[in-house]
Amino acid sequence: MFKVGNSITVHPVKIVFTQTLIEQKFPIKAMFVVPKKNFKKAHDRNKLKRRMKEVYRLCKHNLYLSKQLQSKNLLISYIFIGKTASEYSELETCIEALNKKIENFNFKPV
Repeated sequence: MFKVGNSITVHPVKIVFTQTLIEQKFPIKAMFVVPKKNFKKAHDRNKLKRRMKEVYRLCKHNLYLSKQLQSKNLLISYIFIGKTASEYSELETCIEALNKKIENFNFKPV
């Protein structure tokens, strides 16, 4: 996924996503990454991942309803690239902007 996928960045989150041909139970699978390099303590990494997951949970319905993504199976990785912890509201605007960019992305036919 990381070698062939596309990426979009809206600071402090970067996404890497790719379209897959594998039939999945849900059309979109997401994973959340906070690198140990920037946040040494596990509770700091877990707090950021929980925040990102909650924002994604609340705004994923827009991805599912998008006409362009109707028949596609996607793998999405949300990677926190900031050096300091972000508040929920900052992550919310960032992830919503990234999801809008995925909705408008021009996927090549597979």
